[in-house]
Amino acid sequence: MSDIQPISSVRPRLLVSVRGPDEALTALRAGADLIDAKDPERGALGALPAETVRAVVAGIGRRAVTSAVAGDGTGTEIAAAIAEMAATGVDFIKIAVGTANDAALAEAAAQAPGRVIGVLFAEDGLAVDALPARLAAAGFVGAMIDTRGKTGTALPTLMSAPQLAAFVAGCRAHGLMSGLAGSLGLADIPALARLNPDYLGFRGGLCRDGDRRQALDGTRVARAVTAMRDGPQADAA
Repeated sequence: MSDIQPISSVRPRLLVSVRGPDEALTALRAGADLIDAKDPERGALGALPAETVRAVVAGIGRRAVTSAVAGDGTGTEIAAAIAEMAATGVDFIKIAVGTANDAALAEAAAQAPGRVIGVLFAEDGLAVDALPARLAAAGFVGAMIDTRGKTGTALPTLMSAPQLAAFVAGCRAHGLMSGLAGSLGLADIPALARLNPDYLGFRGGLCRDGDRRQALDGTRVARAVTAMRDGPQADAA
């Protein structure tokens, strides 16, 4: 696994979701900080085959942090899915937590201690300011808000800046790294960067024609990297 430590970043960093080793290298060469393996054809948290994730990890090596989706949390073999992804050598494993109780959360986190990130969906109306405490107590290392529907409705449309700020602050207070994602475009970077999450996550906004099912566009990734590094005052439109 990578030696890079993602917690307490001095600026938000760029997470780019990829569907295979080739896209992973495109994202890496353009400057992405975290390479996130998932299947865009299977919804917000569609898992890739373990062998594909293993190939992504091998191709990236120690040049960036890696993560992989283990599923959307609706299956009956969540613990097994997390364990399978952990065996690929990926740094972090993402799983939707929804309304899971404390025992289920602890069981999920125990499959890969210090490596599991809980994903919350903006559409679910969860108390996102309270969940970081529960996730930290269960042994999660991070939490992320995403959008369940991938119809072009971006996270800032579904949740207000104060709600997102409360989530980020809650994560920080409980020692969790935080991430914000969900149909984001380059124009969303300045406002969200001001909230100082550890990561901002992208897929569709960095693909050809802005379509998450199309190939990743290295030029768009590079533009996002520049916008992130320029800080929240950057003109990223």
